[in-house]
Amino acid sequence: MSSTASGKNGTWRNWGGNVTVRPAREVTPASVDELAAAVRRAAEDGLKVKAVGSGHSFTSIAATDGVSIRPQLLTGIRNIDRKAMTVTVEAGTPLRRLNMALAREGLSLTNMGDIMEQTVSGATSTGTHGTGRESASLAAQIRELELVTADGSVLTCSDKGTEEERAIFAAARIGLGALGIVTAITFAVEPLFLLTAREEPMPLDRVLAEFDQLWAENEHFEFYWFPHTGNTNTKRNNRSAGPPQPVGQLAGWFEDEFLSNGLFHGVQLLGRAVPAVVPTAARISSRALSARSYTDIPYKVFTSPRRVRFVEMEYAVPREALVDTLRELKAMVDRSGLRINFPVEVRTAPADDIALSTASARDSAYVAVHMFRGTPYQAYFTAAERIFTAHEGRPHWGKVHTRDAEYFAKAYPRFGEFTALRDRLDPDRLFQNDYLRRVLGQ
Repeated sequence: MSSTASGKNGTWRNWGGNVTVRPAREVTPASVDELAAAVRRAAEDGLKVKAVGSGHSFTSIAATDGVSIRPQLLTGIRNIDRKAMTVTVEAGTPLRRLNMALAREGLSLTNMGDIMEQTVSGATSTGTHGTGRESASLAAQIRELELVTADGSVLTCSDKGTEEERAIFAAARIGLGALGIVTAITFAVEPLFLLTAREEPMPLDRVLAEFDQLWAENEHFEFYWFPHTGNTNTKRNNRSAGPPQPVGQLAGWFEDEFLSNGLFHGVQLLGRAVPAVVPTAARISSRALSARSYTDIPYKVFTSPRRVRFVEMEYAVPREALVDTLRELKAMVDRSGLRINFPVEVRTAPADDIALSTASARDSAYVAVHMFRGTPYQAYFTAAERIFTAHEGRPHWGKVHTRDAEYFAKAYPRFGEFTALRDRLDPDRLFQNDYLRRVLGQ
């Protein structure tokens, strides 16, 4: 997978293939000074500016017809502070490179999402998260941020700075690219540890009946429900004293490559061509997975290869609303005539203190719905979104949704704090695009 999804003739296209744009200018700065100069020049030329990472957002959050900043030369670790247990990394560094470099140093992030293709700045700016009882979001692990603001100056902020720097830090950890262009991130890290993963098929009714217990008993719990069936596959990750027991090469290839990518891709192609086969294929697919356990270093357990391209919507609902939300989603699919060929992913996160985090000030559960790329998804996503918003859902900033600033002003207790800060840092809206205009207002 390329570091940035792009097309020909200066056209940029995201990974999901549902966003295409042609910027007036592309800039690949090799230093923070070069990036700051590009921002100042764009302002002089009357062009908007957006940074774009690996293109893994399904919204147009990174799209611009102005200046597109490509951060692929701003990569690598700047500093490891073993006393403070932090690592400072350049904004364009892919999560894969960061995780591998940390492991070589005997270090790890506390939690991760389920893929490693994104850049660290793109992942954190959109609120990428894993699943966890005590930890989930990548942004919640940030201890300091460096960003270039609209006047071309370089600003460093943390929760230990001035009052203004603390306010910026509280917002910019998930800043949507609206407050400036992130150039470096300092993450909290810890000594490398082992996780034991236990994957087990389980009936949906049992998972929902025992959800609170499964959440409470495991450091990281998630499950996938297969629409048109009553089946799920559950995954429990917990810290382990070892010894390491990685997935065997053959077993790993069979589960992760053949079943989850190769065969799954074939099933998706068939379902797109002949929708009538989808329920039968879902029943077969959901029974193909068997229970397995393995123990390895964190990034090898948290993340999986995702080679089948799709379009996704994900909402965070209050954790106590998860069971009702899932039951309503299943009832909607069962009565709708829709043919859903992709599992529904469910994860959790504890409340955090980041202004526009989907878990801001409330314990949350995430429900993600997907459709194979090229398959009509609007009817399914519209019906799902109606259920999510009825439960005060907050959409993932990088995934398909139709919400606007009026909705978010009610959904986020600190929304006004974020927009007031944006007014101070970017009064002329240098970092504006159509997406930010919709979700944040003018």
